[in-house]
Amino acid sequence: MKIIKKTTLLSIACVIAAACSQKPATSYTIACNLQGIPDGTVVELVPAATYKEEKPVAEGVVTGGKVILTGVAGEPRLFSIQIAEKRVAKIMVENGKIILTGEATKSEQDGDITYTFDDIVIKGSKSHDLYLQKTAPRNGLDSMYRAYHENNKAISEAISAARANKNKALLDSLYTTAAYKKLAAEEKDFFDTVERITKGAIMDNKDSWWGPMLMLDFMSYFTEEQQPWYDAFSQEAKDSYYGQIVKEELFPEGFTGKPLPAFTLVGKDNKETTVASLSAGKKYILIDFWASWCGPCRREIPNLKNLYKKYAPKGFEIISISTDKKAADWEKALKEEKLAWPNYLDTKGEANDACRVKTIPAMFLIDDKGIVVAEKIRGEELAQELSGLFNTVSE
Repeated sequence: MKIIKKTTLLSIACVIAAACSQKPATSYTIACNLQGIPDGTVVELVPAATYKEEKPVAEGVVTGGKVILTGVAGEPRLFSIQIAEKRVAKIMVENGKIILTGEATKSEQDGDITYTFDDIVIKGSKSHDLYLQKTAPRNGLDSMYRAYHENNKAISEAISAARANKNKALLDSLYTTAAYKKLAAEEKDFFDTVERITKGAIMDNKDSWWGPMLMLDFMSYFTEEQQPWYDAFSQEAKDSYYGQIVKEELFPEGFTGKPLPAFTLVGKDNKETTVASLSAGKKYILIDFWASWCGPCRREIPNLKNLYKKYAPKGFEIISISTDKKAADWEKALKEEKLAWPNYLDTKGEANDACRVKTIPAMFLIDDKGIVVAEKIRGEELAQELSGLFNTVSE
């Protein structure tokens, strides 16, 4: 008996010693079991909730429905699992072994293949479990959105048709109906609910990095109305990785009086160039961010053409940078608009991120030294600015 007891105690001591000697994981391994995804498909892990066009930090190729993604996480961060630049799932990544399982349904539209997953299960990440808890209050919003749209489908379709036909008389008539008033009331109730739940979840976590992270995750863009939310964060939350991103979004410093950030542009010939190269010998250069689908951008083009015709001989240049996702859409718009100045497609979002462009049209007027003279300027304001600058130069 004594021998057995000593052996047992020794075994327990060894187990305890082994447990104490285990060091925290210094890297992560995400084992993905994605049934329904064909072999050879590239799966990417991309930072999320940053308001930027991020590049993958890890990627792998599917074999037998499985793929492994590896890397190092300094602290828990939110990522997206992506296939063909489409998000499959959000995942909180921390060092250790994480297992992700799901079954895909394939769909194709206009040549684009999309995979959707009805039920993704993620295990092994405690921070992901917390993420699910903290975002749970918003789970019912999708069904609420679908419900109010379905309940008011007839009036919504009637309004859409009247708008498409530019039938103002019919629109005015529809806006007076009880059906429209019901739609408006339910729509307001929905967005009031979204704001209440969103703000509640964020403020419940205002003392840690979770607060600003949820703010970035929940919201597509910020307005001045959210500045008090940031002010309510603890100093720890403000100083966090996500807190600093929120601050940059809510309180942008702007570039006026500063050098325009450097970035690389790639032309149709796949050759790289820079704004500095394109600006050589010019006095003032307008950097114009636009897209084929942006109505205000395209309505500004006649004004730009007039200004280009007037001031190009005096040293004015325009560099248009499209944020289109598809090169075909951009090229089609170029043929329609017949722009006479240099045009580039920001395929990787490098220029967009460098200039912190959140909405388009976005324009930056710089001088021959690359210093931003004016920003967020267009229309008559831009015309007046150029008139003053070139009159000054000519004197």
